[in-house]
Amino acid sequence: MPELPEVETVRRGLEQISVGQVFTGAEILLSKTLAAPGDADYFLGAIKGLKIQAWQRRGKYLLGILSDRSHLGVHLRMTGKFLWTTRDTALQKHTRVRLFFEGDRELRFVDTRTFGRMWWVPAGTAVETVITGLTRLGVEPLSPDFTVAYLRDRCKNRQRPMKTFLLDQAIIAGLGNIYADESLFKARILPTRKASNLKSKEIKLLHEAIIEILETSIAQGGTTFSDFVSTTGTNGNYGGMALTYGRTGEPCRMCGAPIERIKLGGRSTHFCSNCQV
Repeated sequence: MPELPEVETVRRGLEQISVGQVFTGAEILLSKTLAAPGDADYFLGAIKGLKIQAWQRRGKYLLGILSDRSHLGVHLRMTGKFLWTTRDTALQKHTRVRLFFEGDRELRFVDTRTFGRMWWVPAGTAVETVITGLTRLGVEPLSPDFTVAYLRDRCKNRQRPMKTFLLDQAIIAGLGNIYADESLFKARILPTRKASNLKSKEIKLLHEAIIEILETSIAQGGTTFSDFVSTTGTNGNYGGMALTYGRTGEPCRMCGAPIERIKLGGRSTHFCSNCQV
């Protein structure tokens, strides 16, 4: 699933290519992709003639702000991606939604696994009342609200392993499997450690590691291990720099010991038992 750096990469791409563009129409090729409103014709009528003014990101959600102050919400889920193209370009196999703009331009939502979702939220309606997943999100890790004190407070009395703790979107929004592994390695903390057992110094190191890893990945355009590409079809480059994720059996970049892989909370977890304690 695309995580914060990948979604932020898409947001920046959408800002560059679609801000100022006016909707001339749309085509819904898979009805379940449109989570709200339920009526595709209503959706098409609602957005036609509106201009995209900005794109925001909240956790792994994308929010387009339209000229009448309504919102277009998107969650990429497992395999969703946007491609900016022309109307006459051959249709990709798994295209689910087509958004048309002036000048024969088109934004296609392509989603192999069909888990991605799109919402239109009318002006004057609180976005979180329609996109209810937004109500369950914790702080943004790249915002001023993500402090060492915040992380320390959330770790207190938590008996969960650090890996599953970091994957809780109600604690840190947007952090996922890849960057939880990478951050824990950077901070030299075993993913099986209980959150409540971390020392103050370790919490500070983890706080710094999360920010550094996310910023580095964003600078590299995110990670492409399977389907992720930017709006221009470009792969993310962070995968080649990964410290542990996807490197099972390969030598640790710090000590040379083989990277190990276990399952925690049903998720693949990569670490170095020599460097992480």
